[in-house]
Amino acid sequence: MNRIITMENVCWRRSGVEILKNIHWTVNRDEHWAILGLNGSGKTSVLNIVTGYNYPTSGRVKVLDTEFGKASIPDLRKRIGYVSSSLGRFAQTMNRETAMNIIVSGKYASFGLYREITTEDWERAEKILKDLRLMYLKDKTYNLLSQGEQRRVLIGRALMADPELLILDEPCSGLDILAREDVLDIAEHVAGKSSHLLYVTHHIEEITNAVTHVLLVRDGEITAGGPKKEVLTDTLLSKVYKIPVKVHWENGRPWLSVIK
Repeated sequence: MNRIITMENVCWRRSGVEILKNIHWTVNRDEHWAILGLNGSGKTSVLNIVTGYNYPTSGRVKVLDTEFGKASIPDLRKRIGYVSSSLGRFAQTMNRETAMNIIVSGKYASFGLYREITTEDWERAEKILKDLRLMYLKDKTYNLLSQGEQRRVLIGRALMADPELLILDEPCSGLDILAREDVLDIAEHVAGKSSHLLYVTHHIEEITNAVTHVLLVRDGEITAGGPKKEVLTDTLLSKVYKIPVKVHWENGRPWLSVIK
């Protein structure tokens, strides 16, 4: 499998309104992508196509060798891990569950443990806690964790099923700078393992060294896509953000300033 995602001439309409227009996008093996754009630009709509929660109105989509219309979408979703800032609302139902239990629940795509858990599953959950440097949270209940800790535990939960593709949809939304950097460290760790990473944000400073490529989305269309140094330019970012900006690089990460 050399191609992880293929979108060819994809359009998506809702209530007669065209949300995505003529999307052409390819993600190859060993690439880790960030998707950038303003709120409402279509970033999450692209993700919903990738995960099969929205079906394209027209065009061809293939994800992890699963061609839409020719294979099982529920089976595809089992191979994809997904974390977003909004997922925390669902996790509130597990306020009294420990971090360990929440991570184990990712094996069964549930919020809560409704079956007997194998020794192997407990051991895998503990390994994830160790790998993500979260062992100190093992027996803490979700309601006692900080917002940043909760977000990192949810990423650990997504890893429990050993996904081939991990989607992080604005995982740093609402976090302070310290919690943000902790989440970004985990994203870098994941990208160094077997999962392919899709990282969605509108803050370019969250694009770490692990990200190899960037997709720029504006008003439901792709403005540019490719290696990050080629895409993250003053001209393209000014177009996407609809305001004159200048990008500079520090320690391998891009930062923006607005030109007055």
